[in-house]
Amino acid sequence: MKLLVTGGAGFIGANFIHYWLKNHPDDQIINLDLLSYAGNLENLSALEDNKSYKFIKGDICDAELVNEIVKGIDLIVHFAAETHVDRSILDSGAFIRTNVLGTHTLLEAAKNNGNIRFHHVSTDEVFGSLELTDEKFNENTPYDPRSPYSASKAGSDHLVRAYYHTHKLPITISNCTNNYGPYQFPEKLIPLFITNLIEGKKVPVYGRGSNIRDWIYVDDHNSGVEAIITKGKIGETYCLGGDNELSNLDITNGILKSMGFGQEMIEYVEDRKGHDFRYAINTSKAKKELGWDQKVDFKTGLQKTVDWYKNNQDWWKKIKSGEYKNYYEKQYGNR
Repeated sequence: MKLLVTGGAGFIGANFIHYWLKNHPDDQIINLDLLSYAGNLENLSALEDNKSYKFIKGDICDAELVNEIVKGIDLIVHFAAETHVDRSILDSGAFIRTNVLGTHTLLEAAKNNGNIRFHHVSTDEVFGSLELTDEKFNENTPYDPRSPYSASKAGSDHLVRAYYHTHKLPITISNCTNNYGPYQFPEKLIPLFITNLIEGKKVPVYGRGSNIRDWIYVDDHNSGVEAIITKGKIGETYCLGGDNELSNLDITNGILKSMGFGQEMIEYVEDRKGHDFRYAINTSKAKKELGWDQKVDFKTGLQKTVDWYKNNQDWWKKIKSGEYKNYYEKQYGNR
């Protein structure tokens, strides 16, 4: 197959490209990424000489470019999105543009070029927030987004379903919980805390750290996406998660313990506006219908992640300094 992966220079998208080409070496991938703040081509430096991989710098909102690229494509895997909740609170405009209008542009291109198979990667945050005694989210949970980020992703999910019902576009959707692992932009909780501690800085914990998330290792997420693409039913949504609920304080303590630090390195900070209390995903549909399951338990995955950031300090220090933004020009010039 020939795949178009959008947002492939980001955290999950880059890991997906590595995963897919490792497991499907006869396929070809075009990676379309605008290289906004979280896009980093160093995530894919090992593939620069791989003839099965091609990078195109471009905007998913550019209809002319997208329509040209999708000619001859068998499958679109749509990761590209603005994702950081804090940024969406400060400036929601970019989230509406990329997550809603960008998805619309891709759907139009897929529809107008032979109804290309379309997989849309979304989030559990579209379902809102849970209390401790609430049942986990599932594929039939009503949408109840609480942040500009999750509202924009909810809008994109609805558009994808609308194109299935209206235009018979062959789509699938995955809603996934919090990812962690290599190449994650170090403003997110786990890489931020690991890199801060390496630098001798404290870790900022929102409120009292009581908010709960379900965590999945990034390759387990991408194996779930693979299962949906290869075995999933057209028009269906599948929830993916780690079956591993932990509070932010649990995560913090796990990182501190793994890196040999104590409670003195915690700095409690003012809570995020509208901070959702708990996310949790029921993964039974994906497991039953697709035969998918997680392979990496959290303790193992966290240690692998800590080790990766310890062993790749040049990678994340370039991000924290801003130097990573120059990588494209060094490799591709003004193209």
